Parts: sequence; C-alpha cells; structure tokens
Amino acid sequence: MGLATLLAQVRQVLHRQLADAYWVVAEVAELTVPRMASAHCYLTLAEQTIDSRGTPVRAQARATLWSQRYQQLAPAFEQHTGQTLRAGLKLLLQVQVRFHEQYGFSLDVLAIDPSFTVGELARQRLLTLRRLEEKDLLERQKRLPLALAPQRLAVISSPTAAGFQDFVQQLREAPYDFALSLFPATMQGDEAPASIRAALDGVRARRSQFDAVLIIRGGGSKTDLLAFDDYGLAAAVGAFPLPVLTGIGHERDEAVVDLTAHRALKTPTAAAAFLVERLARLEAALLGYGEQIVALARRQLSQRHARLDQLAGRGRQAAQRQVATARTALHQRARLAAQAPREQLRQLDQQLGRFRHLLPAAARRALGREQRSLRQRSRNLISRFFRHHQRRREDLLRRRYQLELAAQKQLHRTELRLAAAAARHPRP
Repeated sequence: MGLATLLAQVRQVLHRQLADAYWVVAEVAELTVPRMASAHCYLTLAEQTIDSRGTPVRAQARATLWSQRYQQLAPAFEQHTGQTLRAGLKLLLQVQVRFHEQYGFSLDVLAIDPSFTVGELARQRLLTLRRLEEKDLLERQKRLPLALAPQRLAVISSPTAAGFQDFVQQLREAPYDFALSLFPATMQGDEAPASIRAALDGVRARRSQFDAVLIIRGGGSKTDLLAFDDYGLAAAVGAFPLPVLTGIGHERDEAVVDLTAHRALKTPTAAAAFLVERLARLEAALLGYGEQIVALARRQLSQRHARLDQLAGRGRQAAQRQVATARTALHQRARLAAQAPREQLRQLDQQLGRFRHLLPAAARRALGREQRSLRQRSRNLISRFFRHHQRRREDLLRRRYQLELAAQKQLHRTELRLAAAAARHPRP
C-alpha cells in the first residue's frame, strides 16, 4: 500500500466517523494575523492535559480561519469581549476536522463563542484578585501615607505618549513647582508588564528622592489595557514602598493595577489635577491656619496687654506699700540706731568716771611696785659687784703669789749658775 493510499483511507475514515463540527475549548498558542483582507488567519491551538497514567500531555493542532470568516468573526469577537484575537486567550471554537494527504491534520474554525472568553477572562481576573488578596497586596498601598505636598514625582510612561505630554503640560500650568523624573517604559503589548516592572525597579533604587510614583498612559482600546491586568505587575505595584498613583486612560473599567495602587485616577490629566488640587487644598489650609494664628496672636496680645496693665497697677500699689513700710522701718531703725550709741556713750562715761577714781591708787601701787623692784635690783647689783670684786681681788692675790714664787725660783737658779761659774773660774 502506498502512503497516498493509506492517507486517503485515513481521510475517508475520519470523514465517516466524525461529525460535521465540534465545539472545542483550547488556548491560542500561536496566531498569525492576516496582513490583507484576502489573507487567512492561521492558529495553533493547544491544551495541557494529563493522560490515564498521570503523565502531562500537551495536545496541539493547527487551525485555520479563512479570510471571509475571519472578516466576520474577528470584529464580532472584539466587540463582545473588548479583546482582539491574540495568543494566550482561551477560546470556545466550533471546528471541522480536516485531513489532507499533503497537508495533514488541521481544523477549520467555523465560529467562536465570545461569551466563553468573557467568562474566562473574568475568571482569570478573579483568580488574580484572590491571589493578590491572599498576599495582602490589594490594601498594602492604601495604608502607605501620601505626602501632604507630593512634588517630587517619578513618572513611568512612554516619553512620546500624548497622555504624558498632557500630564506634564497641566503641571507646568499649575502655580506650584513639581520635580518630574521620567522612567521610560512600554505601556501596551506583551512587553509592557516586564517593561513597567523594570521601571519600578529603577524607581526603587532611588526611592528616597521621590514622594510618589505615577504610572500614566494615554487612552486606548480595552485590548491595549490588558497589560495592567497582569498579576506580576499588579503585585509589584501593590508591594512597592512608595505610594503609586495610576492614570492609564480608561473611563469605565478598572484594571487590576488600579486596585493594587494607592489611588487610581481615570486619565493622566485627572492625575495631574489630583496633584494640583492636593497642593491647592494644602495651600488653602496653610493660609487658613495662618489667618487663625494671626487672629489668635492678636487676641492673646490684647489679653496680655490688659493683663500687663493690671499687673502694672498692682505692681505700683505693691511698690508704694513696700516703700511706705520700708520708710517706717527705716525711721524706727534710725531711732534705734541713735539710741544705742547714746546708751553706749553713757556707759563709757560711767566707766571713765570710775577709772578716774581708780587711776591714782593704781598709779601709786604701780609706783610702789616699781620702787621695790628698783631697790631689789640695786641690792642684787651691789651683791653681784661685791662678789665680782672679791673674785677679782682673789685672782690678783693668786697671780702676785705666783709671780713672787717664780721670781724666787729664777733668782735661785741664777745664784746657782753664778756659783757654778765662780767655781770654774777661781780668782788668782
């Protein structure tokens, strides 16, 4: 049997055994959008399942949306779901099984049920919200305090987006000074979530320089906003350490990122208006507080002046009373001070009178004591003179005796020498 014959029999068996069409649930793994009206749309459908042995199995098949049917189904699908046909969507499709000896197995798409996709997207959104709620990422941002005057702003946006330009222009027209730092990011498409998260990482590294973060983009279709339903991006916003404000250009539906942000504004201009209004309210409050402080200060000054006048009057009266009391006390002390010296003088006069009577007798007694002392000294002097004279006399007598004795000894020795000399030389 030739291969062509075998494949022809396979096609015949499939044609006899299978129904004309089936409703199939599958995920769009790949999708080639036609570049012109007459071109066809080619898809790769896939489903991840588990076989009877518990082994993961990925079922996959090629599918075709012929050009005429694509022109009917694609706009209707986008109108009902707000999404364009794209990879990653889970669809409920009506398909016919096709087998060709040359091209093999494929499916022809006859219809797409948009209500299934709407429900699937809603289910995925609900699962995303539940995961965020379990990790407390829906309310964490809202518990962060937003600065009273957020003026140092990190802005995540496409630098060429009209919404960003409108945002900047509105802040420039405001009477307040805002410092903007742009962190460029892709704001739509499959690359948007990763790009915005990278920009958030850049802001995180410099978070001490900013009061708040703004994620803004211009308006767009519902499909353009799908990036803001991404779980990873929503979780990154919910866990960010600075307040995050969003203005991503939608008027009806809220993206998941809006729910995890500190505050969600509808458009970039609404975000700018919110910031300007916040500073205006703060300015008005400060001006009101200033007026209240001035009024309160004036009232207090008036009260203090009245109190000072009252205290000054009391002070003058107290001073006058103290002066009168001090004057009376001074007069009394002056009288007492004059009376005490007079009494002391009187006592001293009495003492002097007594001393005048006692002085002659004391003088006579002192004179008698001096005379007796003088006579005693005279007697002592005479006695000492006699004793000294006696010692001198005895000394002179002793010396005279010694001289007489020495003279006799000398005379005797002279006589002996003369006698000896006469004996040696007798006279003839």
